Amino acid sequence: MQYRKLGNSGAVISAQTLGTMTFGAEADEATSFALMDDYVAAGGNFLDTADVYSAGKSEEIVGRWLKARPEAAREVLVTTKARFPMGKGPNDLGLSRRHLGVALDDSLRRLGVEQIDLYQMHAFDALTPLEETLRFLDDAIRNGKIAYYGFSNFIGWQITKAVFLARMGNLAPPVTLQPHYNLLVRDIEHEIVPACADAGIGLLPWSPLGGGWLTGKYRRDQMPTGATRLGENPNRGQESYGPRNAQERTWRIIGTLEAAAKELGVSMAQVALAWVADRPTVTSVILGARTREQLADNLGAADLVLPDEIRTRLTEASAPEVADYPYGKGGVDQRHRKVEGGR
Repeated sequence: MQYRKLGNSGAVISAQTLGTMTFGAEADEATSFALMDDYVAAGGNFLDTADVYSAGKSEEIVGRWLKARPEAAREVLVTTKARFPMGKGPNDLGLSRRHLGVALDDSLRRLGVEQIDLYQMHAFDALTPLEETLRFLDDAIRNGKIAYYGFSNFIGWQITKAVFLARMGNLAPPVTLQPHYNLLVRDIEHEIVPACADAGIGLLPWSPLGGGWLTGKYRRDQMPTGATRLGENPNRGQESYGPRNAQERTWRIIGTLEAAAKELGVSMAQVALAWVADRPTVTSVILGARTREQLADNLGAADLVLPDEIRTRLTEASAPEVADYPYGKGGVDQRHRKVEGGR
């Protein structure tokens, strides 16, 4: 297992994170405990949960595991998130000081810890001034309730504004962003990744296997069945992966990925995970395994180094399909210039 800095903080985490969204839902408590045991045995030290996962059950399961494994609890870092509804009232969601104060205390109680290592804002809140959220997070750090904070699903201007406000207000800065990112979903590279790179913010990609599409479980001539993070709609997993010719792009990527996996003698999932882990500004990739077998296969990507030729092939095959301006070649050429100048 490789280890990297947690964004621009001094903490160190494994390059693979164990996501716990399935805990209390697809994975019962015994299976969840086994997944965490296997993950830690492989060298992992970062658990990702959220208050909204199974309406708090995921945090409770993680908390009971931490209590039952005191030695592991001293080494493992935990991140949780708040933003989405945890009740029916108008203040039971959002990033207001009111809601976050209740949500943070509830997460601390469910996890059974005195401090949360990384507290993430699960999504932007257009109704709450960003200054209010940042001051709450700074207070939480000063009060010892959280060590660091980050964002999830924020876009470029929101990240840059938050960094600017934190600097101007002498507040603690964000250290991470948790975005949707994989071979199929690369649009964050236009604005979000540069914004994070500029601020030294590390990425914690969620759904690195595209809801199962990058594992080879779906075939062009077969209708998808069963629940995935992208839902039951067989077209949804394809139409959301590019503005034009989305389905053909999806199958082109899957075909390239399958060929690479055969060349290397590993699973498609391992190649897809290794590609994401190697991308600029990525700190740790979130694994969303439901079973021990899935986790074992995913962990096989921890030390997989893709040959340059295969990495290039995958990157080219999965290039986002965009118009020439502002994110295509025309726009990119406008924003760059040669050191030596000239036409």
